[in-house]
Amino acid sequence: MRDSHNVFHLAIPCKDLDETYEFYVTKLGCKLARRYADRITLDFFGDQIVCHLAPEAIDPDPKMYPRHFGVTFKEKREYDLLLKLAQARDIPFFQEPMTRFAGRIEEHLTFFLIDPANNLLEFKYYHDDRMMY
Repeated sequence: MRDSHNVFHLAIPCKDLDETYEFYVTKLGCKLARRYADRITLDFFGDQIVCHLAPEAIDPDPKMYPRHFGVTFKEKREYDLLLKLAQARDIPFFQEPMTRFAGRIEEHLTFFLIDPANNLLEFKYYHDDRMMY
């Protein structure tokens, strides 16, 4: 089981560190932890993302499935706040907000953003928090 003092780590490619910083820190509100000549490390909603400079590894035609990452919010208020922030700051959506599995126990709200390196980020909220995992 995960303890609150442990942090999930994910490494993803980026094509330009400045535009990656602009997307994640300036627009999305993540905290910069470290920056080197070839990567930036971010506090991504309490977990760690390392964006490695690797323009040759960028997916030119990203698809939602099977590769994306993001946050499942326990509180709807947090989901709503991030959605409003993304809309207000003109963060590019890969998929507009929608409801998945309507009328079922796993019904949830979701939207996808796309970063400058075509990495897809999903943010969601389940009406029944037992479905978070």
